[in-house]
Amino acid sequence: MLAATTLALAALAGCSSGGPAGSDVSNRSAATDAASSTGGPSATGFDGALLPGNLRPYEFTLADQYGRRVSLRALRGRVVILAFLYTSSKTTAPLIAQQIRGALDELESEPQAPGPHAGVSGQPVTALAVSVDPAADTPTRVRAFLHASSLTGRLEYLTGSLAQLRSIWQAYHVVPAAAGPRAYEEGAFVVVLDRAGVARVEFPLEELTPEALAHDVRKLENE
Repeated sequence: MLAATTLALAALAGCSSGGPAGSDVSNRSAATDAASSTGGPSATGFDGALLPGNLRPYEFTLADQYGRRVSLRALRGRVVILAFLYTSSKTTAPLIAQQIRGALDELESEPQAPGPHAGVSGQPVTALAVSVDPAADTPTRVRAFLHASSLTGRLEYLTGSLAQLRSIWQAYHVVPAAAGPRAYEEGAFVVVLDRAGVARVEFPLEELTPEALAHDVRKLENE
C-alpha cells in the first residue's frame, strides 16, 4: 500500500499543521497512479517510489522522547527520514527501526562536509519517528525501544495528544496501532522529505532496505 494516496490529497487540499481539509476519497486511485507512473529506479534514479511532484510541505510540531519540541519547519534545509512506529510492536516497528539504523550507519560512514545542511549530531540526515500509539509510547518505553534499536541519539521519536497525532496520521495515510498488528504491517512505510520539507520518496515495508534508503537520501542531499 502506498501512502502517496493521502499525501497527495493532503497536499492538493493545501494542508497545514491543522490537518487535512477537503480530502476526496474518489481521488485516491488517481493519486496512487500518479506515484506509480513516475517509474522505477531506472527512470527516476530513486530506489523508492517517487511521489507526485505537486505535493506541498505538511507542517507539524511534536515533542520528542526528552520533551523537546521538534518542528518540521525548523528542519528545512535537511533531508528527513520519517517513519511511524509504536514501541510495543513485536516485529514490524523494530524491523523498520533496524532498516533506518542500517541506512544511518551507511550514511555516517561517508565523509560529511561541515555546513548548514548537516543533521543533528553531525548526521547528513535527520531521522524522525511519529508515534502511532501515544497512550503506550511513554518516554521510558520510547527510550528503551531506541536503545534496543541502537538509535539512541540518532532518531527523534515524536509524540503528542491523540488529536494532534490523528491529524498527522490522516495526512500521511498512516495505519495506527489500534488497527492491529496485521493492518499496521500492511500499511507500514517510510517517507523521505527533501530540503524543502516536501515528501519526495516512499518505501513500503516490502521495499525498505538500508541500502535503498541511504541511496535515496544521498540523491536528495545532492539536489
